[in-house]
Amino acid sequence: MSKELIRLSGLCMAYEGKDVLKSIDLSIADKEFLTLLGPSGCGKTTTLRIIGGFETPRAGDVFFDGERINDVPAYKRNINTVFQKYALFPHLNVFENIAFGLRVQKLPEEEIRSRVREMLEVVSLPGFEKRKVHSLSGGQQQRIAIARALVNRPRVLLLDEPLGALDLKLRKEMQSELKTIQRNLGITFVYVTHDQEEALSMSDTVVVMHEGIILQKGTPQDIYNEPANAFVADFIGEANIINGRMPEDRTVNFERRSFACLDGGFAPNEAVDVVIRPEDIDICPASDDLVCGTVESVTFKGVHYEIVVDCDGYKWYVHTTDFCPEGSYVGLRLGPDDIHIMPKMFKNTTNFLACEATDETTLYFPALDCELECEGMCFEKGARFNAELPTRALDITSEDIAHFTANLESMIYKGRYNEFIVAADSGDRLIFRSNADAQVGRRVGIRIDFAKVLLNPAEDMPDEN
Repeated sequence: MSKELIRLSGLCMAYEGKDVLKSIDLSIADKEFLTLLGPSGCGKTTTLRIIGGFETPRAGDVFFDGERINDVPAYKRNINTVFQKYALFPHLNVFENIAFGLRVQKLPEEEIRSRVREMLEVVSLPGFEKRKVHSLSGGQQQRIAIARALVNRPRVLLLDEPLGALDLKLRKEMQSELKTIQRNLGITFVYVTHDQEEALSMSDTVVVMHEGIILQKGTPQDIYNEPANAFVADFIGEANIINGRMPEDRTVNFERRSFACLDGGFAPNEAVDVVIRPEDIDICPASDDLVCGTVESVTFKGVHYEIVVDCDGYKWYVHTTDFCPEGSYVGLRLGPDDIHIMPKMFKNTTNFLACEATDETTLYFPALDCELECEGMCFEKGARFNAELPTRALDITSEDIAHFTANLESMIYKGRYNEFIVAADSGDRLIFRSNADAQVGRRVGIRIDFAKVLLNPAEDMPDEN
Protein backbone atom coordinates (compact mmCIF):
# COMPACT_ATOMS: atom_id res chain seq x y z
CA MET A 1 0.00 0.00 0.00
CA SER A 2 1.41 3.39 -1.00
CA LYS A 3 1.99 5.98 1.68
CA GLU A 4 -0.47 8.81 2.26
CA LEU A 5 0.17 11.83 0.06
CA ILE A 6 -2.87 14.08 0.71
CA ARG A 7 -5.03 14.32 3.81
CA LEU A 8 -8.16 16.41 4.19
CA SER A 9 -9.13 16.95 7.81
CA GLY A 10 -12.46 18.43 8.89
CA LEU A 11 -12.99 20.43 5.68
CA CYS A 12 -16.00 22.72 5.79
CA MET A 13 -17.14 25.10 3.08
CA ALA A 14 -20.19 27.28 2.57
CA TYR A 15 -21.42 29.56 -0.21
CA GLU A 16 -23.96 32.28 0.56
CA GLY A 17 -24.76 30.69 3.90
CA LYS A 18 -25.35 27.21 2.46
CA ASP A 19 -23.08 24.39 3.60
CA VAL A 20 -21.35 22.74 0.65
CA LEU A 21 -18.86 20.60 2.59
CA LYS A 22 -19.63 19.29 6.07
CA SER A 23 -16.45 18.24 7.88
CA ILE A 24 -14.86 16.14 5.15
CA ASP A 25 -12.08 13.72 6.17
CA LEU A 26 -10.23 11.96 3.36
CA SER A 27 -6.87 10.28 2.81
CA ILE A 28 -5.37 9.96 -0.71
CA ALA A 29 -2.42 7.66 -1.27
CA ASP A 30 0.64 8.35 -3.40
CA LYS A 31 0.22 7.02 -6.99
CA GLU A 32 -3.48 6.35 -6.41
CA PHE A 33 -6.26 6.94 -8.95
CA LEU A 34 -9.05 8.26 -6.72
CA THR A 35 -12.41 9.40 -8.04
CA LEU A 36 -14.86 11.73 -6.31
CA LEU A 37 -18.28 10.59 -7.49
CA GLY A 38 -21.69 12.08 -6.85
CA PRO A 39 -24.60 14.09 -8.25
CA SER A 40 -24.35 17.77 -9.13
CA GLY A 41 -24.02 19.94 -6.05
CA CYS A 42 -22.65 17.20 -3.77
CA GLY A 43 -19.36 19.07 -3.12
CA LYS A 44 -16.94 17.05 -5.23
CA THR A 45 -15.67 19.96 -7.38
CA THR A 46 -15.34 22.18 -4.29
CA THR A 47 -13.21 19.48 -2.68
CA LEU A 48 -11.03 19.33 -5.79
CA ARG A 49 -10.62 23.11 -5.88
CA ILE A 50 -9.58 23.19 -2.22
CA ILE A 51 -6.92 20.53 -2.90
CA GLY A 52 -5.69 22.60 -5.86
CA GLY A 53 -5.54 25.83 -3.87
CA PHE A 54 -8.28 27.62 -5.82
CA GLU A 55 -10.57 27.79 -2.77
CA THR A 56 -9.85 28.30 0.93
CA PRO A 57 -11.94 26.15 3.28
CA ARG A 58 -14.00 27.83 5.97
CA ALA A 59 -12.63 25.29 8.43
CA GLY A 60 -10.33 22.29 8.34
CA ASP A 61 -6.87 21.55 6.95
CA VAL A 62 -5.22 20.26 3.79
CA PHE A 63 -1.99 18.30 4.23
CA PHE A 64 0.38 17.45 1.37
CA ASP A 65 3.12 14.92 2.11
CA GLY A 66 2.70 15.71 5.81
CA GLU A 67 2.86 19.50 5.44
CA ARG A 68 -0.15 21.78 6.03
CA ILE A 69 -0.71 23.74 2.79
CA ASN A 70 -3.84 25.80 3.53
CA ASP A 71 -1.90 29.02 2.99
CA VAL A 72 0.19 27.82 0.03
CA PRO A 73 -1.07 29.45 -3.22
CA ALA A 74 -2.10 27.24 -6.13
CA TYR A 75 0.94 28.03 -8.28
CA LYS A 76 3.31 26.90 -5.51
CA ARG A 77 1.64 23.53 -4.97
CA ASN A 78 3.10 20.49 -6.75
CA ILE A 79 -0.38 19.95 -8.18
CA ASN A 80 -1.82 20.65 -11.64
CA THR A 81 -5.42 20.70 -12.83
CA VAL A 82 -7.25 19.73 -16.03
CA PHE A 83 -10.73 21.23 -16.38
CA GLN A 84 -13.68 20.22 -18.57
CA LYS A 85 -13.03 23.33 -20.66
CA TYR A 86 -9.45 22.75 -21.70
CA ALA A 87 -8.48 26.47 -21.71
CA LEU A 88 -5.88 25.99 -24.45
CA PHE A 89 -4.32 29.12 -25.94
CA PRO A 90 -5.84 29.48 -29.44
CA HIS A 91 -3.00 31.71 -30.72
CA LEU A 92 -0.32 29.14 -29.84
CA ASN A 93 0.42 25.87 -31.59
CA VAL A 94 0.47 22.51 -29.82
CA PHE A 95 4.16 22.74 -28.89
CA GLU A 96 3.85 26.18 -27.32
CA ASN A 97 0.66 25.25 -25.45
CA ILE A 98 2.45 22.36 -23.78
CA ALA A 99 5.66 24.36 -23.25
CA PHE A 100 3.92 27.37 -21.69
CA GLY A 101 4.53 26.39 -18.04
CA LEU A 102 8.13 25.46 -18.75
CA ARG A 103 8.80 28.84 -20.36
CA VAL A 104 7.36 30.57 -17.30
CA GLN A 105 9.96 28.66 -15.27
CA LYS A 106 12.61 29.85 -17.78
CA LEU A 107 14.00 26.38 -18.37
CA PRO A 108 16.68 25.85 -21.04
CA GLU A 109 15.30 25.49 -24.58
CA GLU A 110 16.80 22.02 -25.00
CA GLU A 111 15.07 20.73 -21.87
CA ILE A 112 11.77 22.31 -22.95
CA ARG A 113 11.93 20.54 -26.33
CA SER A 114 12.81 17.23 -24.71
CA ARG A 115 9.99 17.37 -22.17
CA VAL A 116 7.36 18.51 -24.70
CA ARG A 117 8.26 15.63 -27.03
CA GLU A 118 8.13 13.24 -24.08
CA MET A 119 4.61 14.41 -23.20
CA LEU A 120 3.43 14.11 -26.81
CA GLU A 121 4.57 10.49 -26.71
CA VAL A 122 2.74 9.96 -23.42
CA VAL A 123 -0.55 11.25 -24.86
CA SER A 124 -0.03 9.44 -28.20
CA LEU A 125 0.29 12.61 -30.31
CA PRO A 126 3.90 12.60 -31.57
CA GLY A 127 4.46 14.86 -34.57
CA PHE A 128 1.65 17.27 -33.62
CA GLU A 129 4.01 20.02 -32.44
CA LYS A 130 3.17 22.54 -35.18
CA ARG A 131 -0.58 21.93 -35.32
CA LYS A 132 -2.97 24.74 -34.38
CA VAL A 133 -5.18 23.73 -31.48
CA HIS A 134 -8.38 24.73 -33.33
CA SER A 135 -7.57 22.10 -35.98
CA LEU A 136 -7.64 19.29 -33.40
CA SER A 137 -10.56 17.08 -32.46
CA GLY A 138 -12.08 17.27 -28.99
CA GLY A 139 -10.21 14.17 -27.86
CA GLN A 140 -6.90 15.53 -29.20
CA GLN A 141 -7.45 18.88 -27.45
CA GLN A 142 -8.15 17.02 -24.23
CA ARG A 143 -4.87 15.13 -24.56
CA ILE A 144 -2.97 18.38 -25.16
CA ALA A 145 -4.52 19.83 -21.98
CA ILE A 146 -3.33 16.76 -20.07
CA ALA A 147 0.16 17.00 -21.61
CA ARG A 148 0.39 20.67 -20.61
CA ALA A 149 -0.56 19.77 -17.04
CA LEU A 150 1.86 16.84 -16.86
CA VAL A 151 4.88 18.49 -18.48
CA ASN A 152 5.62 20.30 -15.20
CA ARG A 153 5.93 16.89 -13.53
CA PRO A 154 3.42 17.43 -10.71
CA ARG A 155 2.99 14.78 -8.05
CA VAL A 156 -0.80 15.15 -8.31
CA LEU A 157 -3.08 15.75 -11.29
CA LEU A 158 -6.60 16.99 -10.56
CA LEU A 159 -9.19 16.30 -13.28
CA ASP A 160 -12.57 18.03 -13.09
CA GLU A 161 -14.95 16.12 -15.41
CA PRO A 162 -12.41 16.34 -18.27
CA LEU A 163 -14.36 13.97 -20.54
CA GLY A 164 -17.71 15.72 -20.26
CA ALA A 165 -17.40 17.52 -23.61
CA LEU A 166 -16.56 14.37 -25.59
CA ASP A 167 -18.93 12.02 -27.38
CA LEU A 168 -19.52 8.52 -26.01
CA LYS A 169 -16.94 6.73 -28.19
CA LEU A 170 -14.19 9.25 -27.41
CA ARG A 171 -15.04 9.17 -23.70
CA LYS A 172 -14.56 5.41 -23.57
CA GLU A 173 -11.25 5.65 -25.46
CA MET A 174 -9.98 8.38 -23.16
CA GLN A 175 -11.01 6.47 -20.02
CA SER A 176 -8.62 3.73 -21.02
CA GLU A 177 -5.87 6.17 -22.03
CA LEU A 178 -6.10 8.16 -18.79
CA LYS A 179 -5.68 5.02 -16.70
CA THR A 180 -2.71 3.97 -18.85
CA ILE A 181 -1.10 7.42 -18.49
CA GLN A 182 -1.58 7.37 -14.72
CA ARG A 183 -0.02 3.92 -14.36
CA ASN A 184 2.90 4.68 -16.67
CA LEU A 185 3.77 7.98 -14.96
CA GLY A 186 3.14 6.74 -11.43
CA ILE A 187 1.52 9.95 -10.17
CA THR A 188 -1.63 10.55 -8.15
CA PHE A 189 -4.84 11.30 -10.07
CA VAL A 190 -7.83 12.84 -8.29
CA TYR A 191 -10.76 12.67 -10.69
CA VAL A 192 -14.21 14.26 -10.41
CA THR A 193 -17.23 12.86 -12.24
CA HIS A 194 -20.95 12.19 -11.88
CA ASP A 195 -20.66 9.23 -14.31
CA GLN A 196 -20.60 6.00 -12.28
CA GLU A 197 -19.32 3.95 -15.25
CA GLU A 198 -16.25 6.21 -15.52
CA ALA A 199 -15.62 5.89 -11.80
CA LEU A 200 -15.90 2.10 -11.77
CA SER A 201 -13.80 1.52 -14.88
CA MET A 202 -10.82 3.79 -14.11
CA SER A 203 -10.40 4.11 -10.37
CA ASP A 204 -8.38 2.38 -7.69
CA THR A 205 -10.62 4.05 -5.10
CA VAL A 206 -14.08 5.60 -5.41
CA VAL A 207 -15.43 8.18 -2.95
CA VAL A 208 -19.21 8.64 -3.15
CA MET A 209 -20.42 12.07 -1.98
CA HIS A 210 -23.86 13.46 -1.30
CA GLU A 211 -24.90 16.85 0.09
CA GLY A 212 -21.42 17.74 1.31
CA ILE A 213 -20.56 14.48 3.07
CA ILE A 214 -18.74 11.28 2.15
CA LEU A 215 -21.12 8.32 2.17
CA GLN A 216 -18.62 5.62 1.26
CA LYS A 217 -15.00 5.11 0.21
CA GLY A 218 -13.77 1.86 -1.27
CA THR A 219 -12.66 -0.07 -4.31
CA PRO A 220 -15.06 -0.11 -7.29
CA GLN A 221 -15.94 -3.71 -6.40
CA ASP A 222 -16.71 -2.80 -2.78
CA ILE A 223 -18.83 0.18 -3.77
CA TYR A 224 -20.91 -1.88 -6.20
CA ASN A 225 -21.21 -5.16 -4.28
CA GLU A 226 -21.37 -3.78 -0.73
CA PRO A 227 -22.92 -0.30 -0.88
CA ALA A 228 -23.10 1.46 2.47
CA ASN A 229 -26.71 2.57 2.02
CA ALA A 230 -29.57 2.75 -0.46
CA PHE A 231 -28.37 6.05 -1.96
CA VAL A 232 -25.01 4.53 -2.93
CA ALA A 233 -26.72 1.41 -4.27
CA ASP A 234 -29.10 3.48 -6.40
CA PHE A 235 -26.37 5.82 -7.64
CA ILE A 236 -23.93 3.02 -8.54
CA GLY A 237 -25.72 0.94 -11.14
CA GLU A 238 -29.33 -0.22 -11.13
CA ALA A 239 -30.97 -1.34 -7.90
CA ASN A 240 -34.41 -2.31 -6.69
CA ILE A 241 -34.93 -0.54 -3.35
CA ILE A 242 -37.92 -1.55 -1.25
CA ASN A 243 -39.08 -0.50 2.21
CA GLY A 244 -38.85 -3.36 4.68
CA ARG A 245 -38.76 -4.32 8.35
CA MET A 246 -36.48 -6.65 10.27
CA PRO A 247 -38.57 -8.65 12.77
CA GLU A 248 -35.41 -10.55 13.77
CA ASP A 249 -31.89 -11.26 12.56
CA ARG A 250 -31.68 -12.89 9.13
CA THR A 251 -35.38 -12.33 8.40
CA VAL A 252 -36.85 -9.35 6.55
CA ASN A 253 -40.45 -8.48 5.74
CA PHE A 254 -41.36 -6.72 2.49
CA GLU A 255 -43.95 -7.16 -0.24
CA ARG A 256 -46.28 -8.54 2.46
CA ARG A 257 -44.17 -11.63 3.05
CA SER A 258 -41.06 -12.79 4.92
CA PHE A 259 -37.69 -13.55 3.31
CA ALA A 260 -34.54 -15.14 4.64
CA CYS A 261 -31.46 -12.91 4.39
CA LEU A 262 -27.89 -12.87 5.68
CA ASP A 263 -28.05 -9.62 7.66
CA GLY A 264 -28.60 -8.94 11.33
CA GLY A 265 -27.87 -6.50 14.11
CA PHE A 266 -30.99 -4.38 13.67
CA ALA A 267 -33.47 -3.46 16.38
CA PRO A 268 -36.61 -5.65 16.48
CA ASN A 269 -39.05 -4.50 13.80
CA GLU A 270 -36.63 -1.76 12.60
CA ALA A 271 -37.49 -0.06 9.31
CA VAL A 272 -34.81 -0.79 6.70
CA ASP A 273 -34.02 -0.39 3.02
CA VAL A 274 -33.98 -3.66 1.08
CA VAL A 275 -31.61 -3.51 -1.91
CA ILE A 276 -31.67 -6.13 -4.66
CA ARG A 277 -29.56 -5.88 -7.83
CA PRO A 278 -31.37 -6.65 -11.11
CA GLU A 279 -28.88 -9.37 -12.05
CA ASP A 280 -29.56 -11.22 -8.76
CA ILE A 281 -33.22 -11.92 -9.56
CA ASP A 282 -34.36 -15.14 -11.24
CA ILE A 283 -37.56 -15.11 -13.28
CA CYS A 284 -39.64 -18.27 -12.68
CA PRO A 285 -43.18 -19.48 -13.26
CA ALA A 286 -45.55 -17.65 -10.94
CA SER A 287 -46.44 -19.36 -7.66
CA ASP A 288 -47.83 -18.44 -4.25
CA ASP A 289 -44.40 -18.53 -2.55
CA LEU A 290 -42.86 -15.94 -4.92
CA VAL A 291 -43.23 -12.22 -5.54
CA CYS A 292 -45.28 -12.19 -8.74
CA GLY A 293 -46.12 -9.61 -11.36
CA THR A 294 -46.70 -8.81 -15.01
CA VAL A 295 -43.89 -8.20 -17.48
CA GLU A 296 -44.33 -4.57 -18.52
CA SER A 297 -41.41 -4.15 -20.92
CA VAL A 298 -38.50 -6.10 -22.38
CA THR A 299 -35.36 -4.39 -23.74
CA PHE A 300 -32.53 -6.30 -25.38
CA LYS A 301 -29.17 -5.00 -24.09
CA GLY A 302 -26.80 -7.20 -26.10
CA VAL A 303 -25.64 -9.62 -23.41
CA HIS A 304 -28.90 -9.65 -21.44
CA TYR A 305 -32.51 -8.53 -21.42
CA GLU A 306 -33.64 -5.71 -19.15
CA ILE A 307 -37.11 -6.67 -18.01
CA VAL A 308 -39.49 -4.49 -16.00
CA VAL A 309 -41.98 -6.47 -13.93
CA ASP A 310 -44.93 -4.64 -12.35
CA CYS A 311 -45.66 -6.23 -8.96
CA ASP A 312 -48.63 -4.48 -7.40
CA GLY A 313 -47.42 -1.07 -8.56
CA TYR A 314 -43.69 -1.49 -7.84
CA LYS A 315 -41.54 -1.72 -10.96
CA TRP A 316 -38.91 -4.43 -10.51
CA TYR A 317 -35.87 -4.23 -12.78
CA VAL A 318 -34.48 -7.64 -13.78
CA HIS A 319 -31.41 -8.45 -15.89
CA THR A 320 -31.57 -11.93 -17.36
CA THR A 321 -30.44 -13.93 -20.40
CA ASP A 322 -33.88 -15.56 -20.56
CA PHE A 323 -36.52 -13.93 -22.75
CA CYS A 324 -39.98 -13.26 -21.28
CA PRO A 325 -42.73 -11.82 -23.47
CA GLU A 326 -44.50 -8.63 -22.47
CA GLY A 327 -47.75 -9.28 -20.65
CA SER A 328 -46.67 -12.62 -19.17
CA TYR A 329 -47.29 -13.25 -15.47
CA VAL A 330 -44.09 -14.37 -13.76
CA GLY A 331 -42.55 -15.00 -10.37
CA LEU A 332 -39.36 -13.46 -8.99
CA ARG A 333 -37.12 -15.80 -7.00
CA LEU A 334 -34.83 -14.20 -4.39
CA GLY A 335 -32.19 -16.08 -2.44
CA PRO A 336 -30.87 -15.01 0.97
CA ASP A 337 -27.57 -13.79 -0.54
CA ASP A 338 -29.45 -11.71 -3.14
CA ILE A 339 -31.10 -9.55 -0.47
CA HIS A 340 -29.01 -6.73 1.04
CA ILE A 341 -30.37 -4.98 4.14
CA MET A 342 -29.28 -1.42 4.94
CA PRO A 343 -30.16 1.10 7.63
CA LYS A 344 -32.41 3.81 6.38
CA MET A 345 -30.32 6.80 5.35
CA PHE A 346 -33.32 9.12 5.31
CA LYS A 347 -36.07 8.64 7.90
CA ASN A 348 -38.67 10.28 5.65
CA THR A 349 -38.61 7.62 2.91
CA THR A 350 -41.63 6.02 4.58
CA ASN A 351 -44.59 8.00 5.90
CA PHE A 352 -45.88 7.10 9.37
CA LEU A 353 -49.36 8.26 10.34
CA ALA A 354 -51.66 7.46 13.23
CA CYS A 355 -55.17 6.29 12.35
CA GLU A 356 -58.28 4.86 14.05
CA ALA A 357 -61.00 2.49 12.87
CA THR A 358 -64.33 4.31 12.76
CA ASP A 359 -66.16 1.13 11.72
CA GLU A 360 -65.34 -2.35 10.45
CA THR A 361 -63.90 -1.20 7.10
CA THR A 362 -62.95 2.46 7.56
CA LEU A 363 -59.84 4.16 8.91
CA TYR A 364 -59.69 7.83 9.89
CA PHE A 365 -56.36 9.72 9.61
CA PRO A 366 -56.51 12.81 11.88
CA ALA A 367 -53.40 14.44 10.35
CA LEU A 368 -54.98 14.28 6.89
CA ASP A 369 -58.59 14.73 8.03
CA CYS A 370 -59.60 11.93 5.68
CA GLU A 371 -61.25 8.54 5.81
CA LEU A 372 -60.02 5.50 3.90
CA GLU A 373 -62.31 2.67 2.88
CA CYS A 374 -60.41 -0.61 3.28
CA GLU A 375 -62.11 -3.37 1.32
CA GLY A 376 -61.85 -6.89 2.69
CA MET A 377 -60.88 -5.72 6.20
CA CYS A 378 -62.70 -6.15 9.49
CA PHE A 379 -61.61 -3.73 12.18
CA GLU A 380 -62.79 -3.41 15.73
CA LYS A 381 -64.32 0.03 16.08
CA GLY A 382 -61.96 2.34 17.97
CA ALA A 383 -58.87 0.22 17.26
CA ARG A 384 -55.82 2.46 16.84
CA PHE A 385 -52.97 1.87 14.41
CA ASN A 386 -49.77 3.39 13.25
CA ALA A 387 -49.86 3.13 9.47
CA GLU A 388 -46.81 2.88 7.22
CA LEU A 389 -47.41 4.52 3.85
CA PRO A 390 -44.47 3.63 1.56
CA THR A 391 -43.52 6.05 -1.20
CA ARG A 392 -45.59 4.04 -3.70
CA ALA A 393 -48.77 4.03 -1.55
CA LEU A 394 -49.57 7.64 -2.51
CA ASP A 395 -50.19 9.25 -5.88
CA ILE A 396 -51.43 12.49 -7.37
CA THR A 397 -54.95 12.36 -8.71
CA SER A 398 -57.87 14.64 -9.50
CA GLU A 399 -59.44 16.29 -6.48
CA ASP A 400 -62.86 14.72 -7.08
CA ILE A 401 -61.54 11.22 -6.31
CA ALA A 402 -58.73 12.22 -3.91
CA HIS A 403 -58.70 11.10 -0.29
CA PHE A 404 -57.22 14.48 0.73
CA THR A 405 -55.61 17.57 -0.76
CA ALA A 406 -52.22 19.06 0.08
CA ASN A 407 -49.76 21.72 -1.04
CA LEU A 408 -47.04 20.44 -3.38
CA GLU A 409 -43.76 21.70 -1.90
CA SER A 410 -41.19 20.01 -4.15
CA MET A 411 -40.82 17.75 -7.17
CA ILE A 412 -37.44 16.21 -8.02
CA TYR A 413 -36.83 14.17 -11.16
CA LYS A 414 -35.07 10.91 -10.20
CA GLY A 415 -34.73 9.26 -13.62
CA ARG A 416 -37.39 6.55 -13.32
CA TYR A 417 -39.87 8.70 -11.44
CA ASN A 418 -40.53 12.06 -9.79
CA GLU A 419 -40.14 12.37 -6.03
CA PHE A 420 -42.79 14.60 -4.42
CA ILE A 421 -43.09 16.20 -0.99
CA VAL A 422 -46.49 17.54 -0.02
CA ALA A 423 -47.69 19.36 3.10
CA ALA A 424 -51.06 18.47 4.56
CA ASP A 425 -53.18 21.13 6.27
CA SER A 426 -52.03 19.78 9.65
CA GLY A 427 -48.44 20.63 8.70
CA ASP A 428 -47.42 16.97 8.31
CA ARG A 429 -45.22 16.36 5.28
CA LEU A 430 -45.41 13.24 3.17
CA ILE A 431 -43.01 11.91 0.56
CA PHE A 432 -43.91 9.69 -2.39
CA ARG A 433 -42.79 8.67 -5.84
CA SER A 434 -44.86 8.82 -9.00
CA ASN A 435 -44.68 9.22 -12.75
CA ALA A 436 -47.26 12.01 -12.46
CA ASP A 437 -46.42 15.63 -13.19
CA ALA A 438 -47.60 18.67 -11.26
CA GLN A 439 -46.65 22.27 -10.58
CA VAL A 440 -44.82 23.06 -7.35
CA GLY A 441 -46.73 25.51 -5.16
CA ARG A 442 -50.14 24.29 -6.30
CA ARG A 443 -52.70 22.32 -4.33
CA VAL A 444 -53.01 18.71 -5.49
CA GLY A 445 -55.27 15.78 -4.79
CA ILE A 446 -53.69 12.71 -3.18
CA ARG A 447 -55.08 9.20 -3.24
CA ILE A 448 -53.93 6.38 -0.92
CA ASP A 449 -53.68 2.79 -2.18
CA PHE A 450 -54.66 0.71 0.85
CA ALA A 451 -53.15 -2.46 -0.69
CA LYS A 452 -49.71 -0.90 -0.13
CA VAL A 453 -50.35 0.35 3.43
CA LEU A 454 -48.93 -1.58 6.38
CA LEU A 455 -50.86 -1.37 9.67
CA ASN A 456 -49.19 -1.83 13.05
CA PRO A 457 -51.13 -1.85 16.32
CA ALA A 458 -50.29 1.44 18.02
CA GLU A 459 -48.62 -0.23 21.00
CA ASP A 460 -46.32 -2.34 18.75
CA MET A 461 -44.95 0.50 16.64
CA PRO A 462 -41.26 1.30 17.29
CA ASP A 463 -40.17 4.85 17.92
CA GLU A 464 -38.92 6.19 14.58
CA ASN A 465 -36.90 8.83 16.34
